[in-house]
Formats: sequence, C-alpha cells, structure tokens
Amino acid sequence: MPRKLLPVVLALAVTACSSQKALPQGPELVTKSAEAMKAVTSASFAITTDGAPKLQLKKADGRLTAKGDADGTLQISIFGSLQEFSFAMIGETVHFKGLTGGFQTLPKQALMAGVGYDPSTLLHPDKGVSTLLRGLVKPVTEAEEDGSYRVAATFPGKTMGTLIPGVTTDINGKLWVDAASHRLNRITLPLEGGSVTVTLTDYDAPVTVTPPAG
Repeated sequence: MPRKLLPVVLALAVTACSSQKALPQGPELVTKSAEAMKAVTSASFAITTDGAPKLQLKKADGRLTAKGDADGTLQISIFGSLQEFSFAMIGETVHFKGLTGGFQTLPKQALMAGVGYDPSTLLHPDKGVSTLLRGLVKPVTEAEEDGSYRVAATFPGKTMGTLIPGVTTDINGKLWVDAASHRLNRITLPLEGGSVTVTLTDYDAPVTVTPPAG
C-alpha cells in the first residue's frame, strides 16, 4: 500500500469504529434491569417449550400483578399425559378448572403442591425475576436486537425454581433487556431435550383478577 494512502485508511477505520454504538456492560445492564423489574406493577407472561425438555410444565400464559394476583392457563404433563388448567389466583385462594367440569377453589399452597408451579411469584420483589437478575453470573452483553440488548449469562440453579419449576442446576442462557426501559423482555434457556422461553409483555397495563363464574 502506498505510504500516502495509509493515513487515510487508518482515519477511515477509526471513524468507523467510533461511529458504532458501544454496548452497555453486562453487569451494569442486568443490575438496572433488576431495579426496573422491582417497579413493575403488572405484566402479561408466556412460557413455552421447544422440543421435549424434561419439565412438568409445558406451557403457561396469562396476566399477573406485583401483589400476586394472576389468571391464565397452564399445560402440565401428569404421568405422561398433557393436562390443561385455567386458573385465577386472588390472594391465597386459587380458582381452577380442567377441560371438563367447573371451577374448584383451593388454597394456593395446596394447589401449588400438586401442580408444582406458582406464576404469581414472577413479579415478587424477593422471589421473582428481579432476584433472578441480581444473581446472574458473568453476564455479557452480546448485541443490540430490535431495541433490546441480548445478554448471555449463567442462571444459578438455586433461584431458577421460581421461574421454571424443576430446574435446579446452573444453566447458560440468554436474556433480552429493553434498551429504553431496562425491563426484561425475554429469557431463553437450553435444557436437556429442548429449551424453554419466558416472555414478559404489556407492562403496567391495568389488570384486575376476579373470581371466575361457573
């Protein structure tokens, strides 16, 4: 390369690098996300599985509030058979029904002992997503995608049970944090036999859970 062109090439390279938006550091980003999630009052959630991960919970969706009320549906594998339940959690009472029959009422603790999952804890400041984010190990911001930052991190098994029942070991997964609000958009975790994805949307929308009729 001619010597007189070298300074021009170097100048262009420096300009290109400086024009790229610097990504926020992973630890700082997940700390901000944990704080943002503590302030959330309500959200819609969806849990989906891909492939055949060894989980009792196969699918869930619904709405929930920070105080613990929630409604929606759960799809659970019971002795190899998929069972779907509709539920409404109000305080410590759960109204639930299967594909047939009407709604039954149980204390939340009794139902969760049988079903093994309590979605109302997702927004709990001491048990939910906020706590999970604070415990992430070695978070690294990988890229910006559609207004969110994609972060790779190790999810400790000791806090995973409130998010995905049955998961007790550390998992290397990914999460997406909204670039503007720092709220959590999505978590994807690879598991033996497949993967599971948790999606949170409709933050702070009005949510009122009432006892179902019938």
